[in-house]
Amino acid sequence: MTDVFYRRNLPHYHPPEATYFVTFRLAGSLPRQFLERLRQEYEQEERLLKQHFQGQSLNKERYRLQKKIFARYDAVLDKAANGPRWLADPCLAHIVAREIHALHPTYYTLLAYCIMSNHVHLLVDTQGIPEPPRPASGQHCTPLNHALRLLKGRTARFCNEALGRSGSFWTPESYDHVVRDGKELERIVAYIINNPVKAGLVENADDWAFTYCAM
Repeated sequence: MTDVFYRRNLPHYHPPEATYFVTFRLAGSLPRQFLERLRQEYEQEERLLKQHFQGQSLNKERYRLQKKIFARYDAVLDKAANGPRWLADPCLAHIVAREIHALHPTYYTLLAYCIMSNHVHLLVDTQGIPEPPRPASGQHCTPLNHALRLLKGRTARFCNEALGRSGSFWTPESYDHVVRDGKELERIVAYIINNPVKAGLVENADDWAFTYCAM
């Protein structure tokens, strides 16, 4: 299988046999104006980078830019000032945690997660996971986006039932990032575990009920 790169609203790079850091959020949890400004800022800065760098230097600078943009994105999510906060309900957070575990180890190897009030951070490894069957639409489906489709579909259905509502629960897309090496893996695990502390929800990471780390 060759490396897979595709784009909807966000760029997605899904190489085979990789570890991924994924963030997905509730529908309506970020203002559209903020997302549009963030997109424009990224595209403008990326164009400038392409004028000054190429090859591995460009990749390195683009990675720094992506980290900066994601930090702003996640900081606004942590404030939870917009949209629903359904996952602050322990019953709904339990549903999401249950379904995350249910897909291990068939669809991924689960390494870590943190469930916040309006978003989820997830760290999974797809090594040894076979490619899913190609859907009737003919669109290529990687092990990661197949797993996320199942996870978001199941949790949306069960959480909507618990809320007595219908309609969109998650945003259609997720932020996903390929973990490049062991040092980055350690940094991401620490980031996930400490997210409730950074958001000012608890003083100690161990006090957050919906954090998991297998490492």
